[in-house]
Parts: sequence; structure tokens; C-alpha cells
Amino acid sequence: MRITGGCLCKSVRYELSAAPIVTRACWCRLCQYIGAGSATVNCCFPSNAITIKGELRDYQSVADSGNKMHRRFCPTCGTHLFSEAESRPHLIFVRAGTLDDPNIVKPDMTIWTSAAPTWACFDPNLPRVEKQPPPAA
Repeated sequence: MRITGGCLCKSVRYELSAAPIVTRACWCRLCQYIGAGSATVNCCFPSNAITIKGELRDYQSVADSGNKMHRRFCPTCGTHLFSEAESRPHLIFVRAGTLDDPNIVKPDMTIWTSAAPTWACFDPNLPRVEKQPPPAA
């Protein structure tokens, strides 16, 4: 399997050699900032399955789950591409919107619904988790 993607300006490109483990729509408050008010859709992959070309910036924060996170983005166009939790270095989360073909993934669940604004729309066909679900792998 070969999955490719990158940022808006094409300064950052990546290639994945594995299928996603899980894909989640996340409504945590930090993801709402990244998603311009909406949820982010994040695909979980083994971190050893990704090759990244181009410069990234790293914003470190503590997520609502309590995990210390590294959120990486393109310094030229500002596109958020990846998140990694220090507690799970074997996993990388890729923003679905940065995939060259975002149709290859679809959310398996919606998480952090307790933090979503009252106007948030949830897919009735997806399981909902109020906070952080158990680790993907």
C-alpha cells in the first residue's frame, strides 16, 4: 500500500507504506482550533510507515487527554499535517485533509463529543465517545 499527501503549498510531502489503523473525527478543544472551529479527522498510522520530506514546525501542548503532544505543520503555508503523543511514539496521526486522496479513509468514530459546540453535526452512523478512547494500538 502506498498513500501520499502533503501541505497546501507542496513544501512538505509524505508517503505512507501501511494502511491506517483507525480514523477518528476529534472534537477536542485543541482540534477545534486546528480545524477552524470544526473537528479534525485524523488517521492513525505506525510511525515507522511514514517518510516525510520538507521542513516542519512543532507546536507542543498538553491535550485534553493529558498526553504531551507534538503537532507539526508547514512553516510556509501553515497546514497542520501530523500529531504525535509522547506516550505513544510508535504512532503518528495524519490529518485526513492532507492526503492526496482523502476518500481512501473515513472516520470510524467521533471522539471528544463532550467538548463539541452545541451546533456540531455528528454522523449518526458513527460511534461517539465523550472523551478520549483507549489507544489505537
